[in-house]
Amino acid sequence: MNSLLKQPSRISLLIMLMILAGCSGKTHYKKYDTHAYDDEIEDAADNYKVDRKLIKAIIQVESSYNPDAVSPSNAIGLMQLKASTSGCDAYRYKGKRGCPSDRQLHDPETNIDLGAAYLSGLQHQQLNWINDPLTRRYATEVAYANGAGALLRTFSANRQTAIQMINQLTPEAFNWHVRQYHPAPQAPRYMAKVEKVYAGL
Repeated sequence: MNSLLKQPSRISLLIMLMILAGCSGKTHYKKYDTHAYDDEIEDAADNYKVDRKLIKAIIQVESSYNPDAVSPSNAIGLMQLKASTSGCDAYRYKGKRGCPSDRQLHDPETNIDLGAAYLSGLQHQQLNWINDPLTRRYATEVAYANGAGALLRTFSANRQTAIQMINQLTPEAFNWHVRQYHPAPQAPRYMAKVEKVYAGL
Protein backbone atom coordinates (compact mmCIF):
# COMPACT_ATOMS: atom_id res chain seq x y z
CA MET A 1 0.00 0.00 0.00
CA ASN A 2 2.79 2.41 0.92
CA SER A 3 4.59 1.80 -2.40
CA LEU A 4 1.36 2.57 -4.28
CA LEU A 5 0.96 5.83 -2.41
CA LYS A 6 4.56 6.83 -3.12
CA GLN A 7 4.35 6.13 -6.84
CA PRO A 8 2.12 9.08 -7.82
CA SER A 9 4.27 11.45 -5.79
CA ARG A 10 7.40 10.30 -7.64
CA ILE A 11 5.70 10.88 -10.98
CA SER A 12 4.48 14.29 -9.81
CA LEU A 13 7.97 15.18 -8.66
CA LEU A 14 9.45 14.13 -12.01
CA ILE A 15 6.90 16.24 -13.90
CA MET A 16 7.60 19.24 -11.64
CA LEU A 17 11.35 18.92 -12.23
CA MET A 18 10.82 18.78 -16.00
CA ILE A 19 8.63 21.90 -15.89
CA LEU A 20 11.14 23.78 -13.75
CA ALA A 21 14.01 22.77 -16.00
CA GLY A 22 12.10 24.06 -19.01
CA CYS A 23 11.25 27.34 -17.29
CA SER A 24 14.77 28.00 -16.09
CA GLY A 25 16.35 27.63 -19.52
CA LYS A 26 16.81 30.79 -21.57
CA THR A 27 15.19 31.03 -24.97
CA HIS A 28 17.87 30.96 -27.63
CA TYR A 29 17.26 33.02 -30.74
CA LYS A 30 19.26 32.52 -33.89
CA LYS A 31 21.91 35.19 -34.28
CA TYR A 32 22.74 36.40 -37.76
CA ASP A 33 26.12 37.66 -38.94
CA THR A 34 26.06 41.47 -38.80
CA HIS A 35 28.86 41.63 -41.38
CA ALA A 36 27.34 39.19 -43.87
CA TYR A 37 26.12 41.98 -46.18
CA ASP A 38 28.84 44.61 -45.71
CA ASP A 39 29.73 44.66 -49.42
CA GLU A 40 26.09 45.09 -50.50
CA ILE A 41 25.59 47.83 -47.90
CA GLU A 42 28.75 49.63 -49.04
CA ASP A 43 27.66 49.48 -52.69
CA ALA A 44 24.15 50.73 -51.90
CA ALA A 45 25.48 53.53 -49.68
CA ASP A 46 27.77 54.70 -52.48
CA ASN A 47 25.13 54.38 -55.21
CA TYR A 48 22.47 56.36 -53.37
CA LYS A 49 24.67 58.71 -51.29
CA VAL A 50 23.29 57.35 -48.02
CA ASP A 51 25.19 56.93 -44.75
CA ARG A 52 26.41 53.31 -44.53
CA LYS A 53 25.99 53.35 -40.73
CA LEU A 54 22.37 54.42 -41.08
CA ILE A 55 21.64 51.48 -43.40
CA LYS A 56 23.30 49.07 -40.97
CA ALA A 57 21.45 50.53 -37.97
CA ILE A 58 18.09 50.24 -39.73
CA ILE A 59 18.79 46.63 -40.74
CA GLN A 60 19.70 45.80 -37.13
CA VAL A 61 16.53 47.38 -35.74
CA GLU A 62 14.22 46.12 -38.48
CA SER A 63 15.30 42.48 -38.83
CA SER A 64 18.41 41.78 -36.73
CA TYR A 65 20.01 40.80 -40.07
CA ASN A 66 17.49 38.03 -40.72
CA PRO A 67 16.99 38.05 -44.52
CA ASP A 68 13.83 35.92 -44.17
CA ALA A 69 12.08 38.21 -41.67
CA VAL A 70 8.43 38.95 -42.46
CA SER A 71 6.28 41.15 -40.23
CA PRO A 72 2.56 40.66 -39.55
CA SER A 73 1.92 43.55 -41.98
CA ASN A 74 4.03 41.79 -44.66
CA ALA A 75 7.12 43.98 -44.41
CA ILE A 76 9.84 41.79 -45.89
CA GLY A 77 13.52 41.07 -45.50
CA LEU A 78 16.51 42.83 -44.01
CA MET A 79 15.12 46.36 -44.29
CA GLN A 80 11.47 45.34 -43.84
CA LEU A 81 10.08 46.85 -47.01
CA LYS A 82 6.48 46.50 -48.10
CA ALA A 83 6.12 45.79 -51.80
CA SER A 84 3.08 48.05 -52.22
CA THR A 85 4.37 51.10 -50.30
CA SER A 86 8.09 51.64 -49.60
CA GLY A 87 8.96 49.20 -52.37
CA CYS A 88 6.99 51.24 -54.91
CA ASP A 89 8.57 54.47 -53.60
CA ALA A 90 12.04 52.95 -54.03
CA TYR A 91 11.17 51.93 -57.59
CA ARG A 92 10.05 55.48 -58.39
CA TYR A 93 13.25 56.91 -56.95
CA LYS A 94 15.22 54.54 -59.19
CA GLY A 95 13.17 55.71 -62.19
CA LYS A 96 11.34 52.39 -62.53
CA ARG A 97 7.62 51.75 -62.96
CA GLY A 98 5.56 49.47 -60.76
CA CYS A 99 6.54 47.78 -57.51
CA PRO A 100 8.85 44.91 -56.52
CA SER A 101 7.43 41.47 -55.86
CA ASP A 102 7.57 39.78 -52.48
CA ARG A 103 10.03 37.30 -53.97
CA GLN A 104 12.36 40.10 -55.02
CA LEU A 105 12.25 41.61 -51.54
CA HIS A 106 13.33 38.28 -50.05
CA ASP A 107 16.62 38.57 -51.96
CA PRO A 108 19.09 40.29 -49.56
CA GLU A 109 20.97 42.24 -52.22
CA THR A 110 17.75 43.54 -53.80
CA ASN A 111 16.29 44.34 -50.39
CA ILE A 112 19.33 46.38 -49.37
CA ASP A 113 19.42 48.16 -52.73
CA LEU A 114 15.75 49.13 -52.56
CA GLY A 115 15.96 50.02 -48.87
CA ALA A 116 18.88 52.35 -49.57
CA ALA A 117 17.01 53.84 -52.54
CA TYR A 118 14.01 54.48 -50.28
CA LEU A 119 16.24 56.13 -47.66
CA SER A 120 17.83 58.26 -50.37
CA GLY A 121 14.41 59.33 -51.61
CA LEU A 122 13.51 60.42 -48.10
CA GLN A 123 16.77 62.27 -47.49
CA HIS A 124 17.42 63.82 -50.90
CA GLN A 125 13.88 64.53 -52.03
CA GLN A 126 11.19 64.59 -49.33
CA LEU A 127 13.44 65.84 -46.50
CA ASN A 128 16.13 67.58 -48.55
CA TRP A 129 14.98 70.98 -47.31
CA ILE A 130 16.10 70.19 -43.73
CA ASN A 131 19.35 72.12 -43.39
CA ASP A 132 21.01 70.47 -40.38
CA PRO A 133 22.45 67.03 -41.28
CA LEU A 134 21.75 65.53 -37.82
CA THR A 135 18.17 66.82 -37.82
CA ARG A 136 17.77 65.36 -41.32
CA ARG A 137 18.99 61.98 -40.07
CA TYR A 138 16.51 62.05 -37.19
CA ALA A 139 13.75 63.03 -39.60
CA THR A 140 14.72 60.24 -41.99
CA GLU A 141 14.46 57.66 -39.21
CA VAL A 142 11.03 58.92 -38.17
CA ALA A 143 9.86 59.02 -41.79
CA TYR A 144 11.18 55.49 -42.43
CA ALA A 145 9.00 54.28 -39.58
CA ASN A 146 5.86 56.30 -40.24
CA GLY A 147 6.10 58.42 -43.39
CA ALA A 148 7.35 61.93 -44.16
CA GLY A 149 3.82 63.37 -44.30
CA ALA A 150 3.05 62.35 -40.71
CA LEU A 151 6.33 63.91 -39.60
CA LEU A 152 5.54 67.24 -41.27
CA ARG A 153 2.02 67.32 -39.80
CA THR A 154 3.60 66.96 -36.36
CA PHE A 155 4.80 70.54 -36.89
CA SER A 156 2.12 72.07 -39.13
CA ALA A 157 -0.57 71.10 -41.64
CA ASN A 158 1.12 73.56 -43.99
CA ARG A 159 4.26 72.07 -45.56
CA GLN A 160 6.15 75.37 -45.89
CA THR A 161 5.38 76.31 -42.29
CA ALA A 162 6.55 72.88 -41.11
CA ILE A 163 9.82 73.31 -43.03
CA GLN A 164 10.43 76.73 -41.50
CA MET A 165 9.68 75.45 -38.00
CA ILE A 166 12.03 72.47 -38.33
CA ASN A 167 14.87 74.61 -39.66
CA GLN A 168 14.56 76.92 -36.65
CA LEU A 169 15.16 74.03 -34.23
CA THR A 170 18.38 72.46 -33.04
CA PRO A 171 18.63 68.67 -33.57
CA GLU A 172 17.96 68.20 -29.84
CA ALA A 173 14.84 70.38 -29.96
CA PHE A 174 13.61 68.54 -33.06
CA ASN A 175 14.15 65.22 -31.29
CA TRP A 176 12.25 66.46 -28.24
CA HIS A 177 9.37 67.82 -30.33
CA VAL A 178 8.93 64.52 -32.19
CA ARG A 179 8.98 62.55 -28.93
CA GLN A 180 6.35 64.83 -27.43
CA TYR A 181 4.00 65.42 -30.34
CA HIS A 182 4.26 62.71 -33.00
CA PRO A 183 0.82 61.02 -33.17
CA ALA A 184 2.34 57.54 -33.63
CA PRO A 185 4.29 56.59 -30.48
CA GLN A 186 6.26 53.94 -32.37
CA ALA A 187 7.92 56.61 -34.57
CA PRO A 188 9.97 58.37 -31.85
CA ARG A 189 10.68 54.99 -30.23
CA TYR A 190 11.99 53.78 -33.58
CA MET A 191 14.21 56.86 -33.92
CA ALA A 192 15.66 56.19 -30.45
CA LYS A 193 16.37 52.54 -31.27
CA VAL A 194 18.09 53.36 -34.56
CA GLU A 195 20.16 56.10 -32.92
CA LYS A 196 21.27 53.73 -30.16
CA VAL A 197 22.51 51.19 -32.71
CA TYR A 198 24.01 53.96 -34.87
CA ALA A 199 26.03 55.28 -31.93
CA GLY A 200 27.54 51.82 -31.37
CA LEU A 201 28.71 51.32 -34.96
